Amino acid sequence: MNTLKRNNSKYPMFLIFYLFIPVLILGACAQNEQVKQKVPAKHGKTNSLVTNASEDKWKLPISIPEGEFSKLAGWLSEKQILYITNLEQTSSIYRYELFTGKSELIYKSEYPIINVQISPSRKSILIHASKTNAEGLVTIIDTKGNVIFKKDFPSYELAFEWNPYNESRVLVTKFAEDWSFQVLLLDLEQSTTTELDVPQPFMKWIASNQIAWISWNVDQPSLFAPLNSRNLDTGMEKKLFSSVIHFSAFPDLTMTVTINEQDQSMSSYSFYDKDLRKLSTFSMPQLTKYSDWLVPFYDYNKEKGQFTTLRPLSSGESDAYSEGFQLLNYNIKNGRSELIMEGLENEPLILSPTGGALLYGNRFEKIIDLNHKKIYELIKE
Repeated sequence: MNTLKRNNSKYPMFLIFYLFIPVLILGACAQNEQVKQKVPAKHGKTNSLVTNASEDKWKLPISIPEGEFSKLAGWLSEKQILYITNLEQTSSIYRYELFTGKSELIYKSEYPIINVQISPSRKSILIHASKTNAEGLVTIIDTKGNVIFKKDFPSYELAFEWNPYNESRVLVTKFAEDWSFQVLLLDLEQSTTTELDVPQPFMKWIASNQIAWISWNVDQPSLFAPLNSRNLDTGMEKKLFSSVIHFSAFPDLTMTVTINEQDQSMSSYSFYDKDLRKLSTFSMPQLTKYSDWLVPFYDYNKEKGQFTTLRPLSSGESDAYSEGFQLLNYNIKNGRSELIMEGLENEPLILSPTGGALLYGNRFEKIIDLNHKKIYELIKE
């Protein structure tokens, strides 16, 4: 994905940041064509954690059948992951069986693949390929490689948000070269796209027919802003929270990040159910950036109620921070936290379907066994 250039006349840096936060959870552009909020760990700590073999469990490292490894795309199941390779101007998507070491080609693109997002149910795969600098090709396939949908989108960049309540609906944000934007609602059942008149380019689904966004004022940049929502059926909008610095949405769960009122060097993570009743909250040290805040990478597993995040050891300026990050599991049901490991860098992560492992790294080139608290290399460089 092209690196977003800062343009103070169009959007403050914290808006650009959200394009790369996955989600997502979804992964994402999210997962990591993100702007890398990389803060170095202390030298020596991370490397000492990396293991080259995997306890007779996972067959690693992956042997690439053809081309050059690009990145991991995410989990299809607890046993299967997707990875992307490049060969000249083409790209391929492989399914990898962790327990047998077998790679299976499921899709080949004649254009370079920029981003891949696996649907929330893990039954479909969205592929964003670059036909030219000004045109993106979006292809959606099933897990066997059968094409469900294909469409060209004239654009300089694209961002996506898959509806976890109704996977036939996907938000597509098109950016022009000057970072002006257009948000489209893609309906896979009808094979239609409808333009949405929305004030911000970065949305998340909080219900089957509702989207939410942080209402940043681009004319008067601020470090805080309200979190608003809109019902796409009725068009009605409402303010959900008056002041947040970040938010994310998972099925039947909304998370907000705010500044701790008692200690402004700390950030507060709060979790709410589908009716916006608070379930739990915890705080961690806050790192600041030039024009906004650094929110370390995280993911959430609904079945376990497990929020997994990287955590700095102290507050301060992110550019000067060098103490590394802890990897923590936080249980939103009982409020308990568990330290997994220390000395990591702030790099993207994706939890496995059961929450027992995660993909980690700027290309998701590592896998962490959360139960045994060990990290393994997926790719041999």
